[in-house]
Amino acid sequence: MDFLRTQRIEVISMAVALVAIVGGTAYYYYLTKKPKGCLDPENFQEFKLVKRTQLSHNVAKFRFELPDSSSVLGLPIGQHISCRGKDSLGEEVIKPYTPTTLDTDIGYFELVVKMYPQGRMSHHFSEMREGDYLDVKGPKGRFKYQPNQVKVFGMIAGGTGITPMFQVIRAILENPQDKTYINLIYANVTREDILLKQELDLLAVKFPYRLKVYYVLNQPPEIWNAGVGFVTKEMIQKRFPAPASNIKILRCGPPPMNKAMAAHLEELGYTSDMQFQF
Repeated sequence: MDFLRTQRIEVISMAVALVAIVGGTAYYYYLTKKPKGCLDPENFQEFKLVKRTQLSHNVAKFRFELPDSSSVLGLPIGQHISCRGKDSLGEEVIKPYTPTTLDTDIGYFELVVKMYPQGRMSHHFSEMREGDYLDVKGPKGRFKYQPNQVKVFGMIAGGTGITPMFQVIRAILENPQDKTYINLIYANVTREDILLKQELDLLAVKFPYRLKVYYVLNQPPEIWNAGVGFVTKEMIQKRFPAPASNIKILRCGPPPMNKAMAAHLEELGYTSDMQFQF
């Protein structure tokens, strides 16, 4: 009986290993053989809105259709696109956005957008309905991501600054060959302001040793067991690895937050080479 049990365990272990190998091979093949992207860095192109999902009173997810079901957007990890629209006065406005999808999401791309009352591009998105078209150009950005380029990414995000972080997080965790660890500090005003919380929490549960998420709220609810106030130097020191050549800290948030975080990181000994601001 013990012999049969041992054999069964060995067979299961081999099957799991085979699935991992096949999955890794398939991912590698996709990365090396994926179709050419649809983006044009010089000219705006129209993409049709096929689904709009309201996530809260001022946040919506927009799914845009690519030319065909086998198309990919062609956006390098950590870079963004320029979106063009019209504000409430009918004047043209262009603003950068980072899709929450990757090129492993074939045939479409998605944007999670927070619409501010006085935001010029926010007005355009708030008026968009399924069947409308969005002008897009890209890719844009200085960030160059390579699997295993660092041992740990420390990430500090504020508000909508989570979108480029989420793209990098997905790329790391969905690549079986990438062993990078991620420590994320994500700051917002209220709990309702936390974008992609469900997705982040699911990834943290699925990859408990690879992804650590710490939420910080300026106005927390009555029952709240995470960070309160603003992101402090002590929070960063406690949750990020010490400065080293194989550590990289990514920052994205409102300008005052970016400035404050840069000062904290400098005081903690993280050099300019160890930091990147989206």
